[in-house]
Amino acid sequence: MREEDLDWAIYHQIPATDSITVEDLATATGLEEGVITGSLERLEHALLVRRSGEMVRLLSIQESLIECQCRHTTEELPFVIENGVIRAKKRDE
Repeated sequence: MREEDLDWAIYHQIPATDSITVEDLATATGLEEGVITGSLERLEHALLVRRSGEMVRLLSIQESLIECQCRHTTEELPFVIENGVIRAKKRDE
């Protein structure tokens, strides 16, 4: 199976309004946890999901857009997002 197809299948097993564990995703898909983890890394890099420990949740469209803007305009923005927390950038004095 191509990585894109695998990622798509895993993405659609994540509930729209709740989190799920990697173990539960493995049970739902019948895939090994290592395969699930690799797919989640790609989905997280694509700004589609957020992982916190073993829990995974879908990012909303708004969250994805903000994360994308932050990723590509980091020097111009007066803030950063770290682990879902918005922080003001420290100014060099």
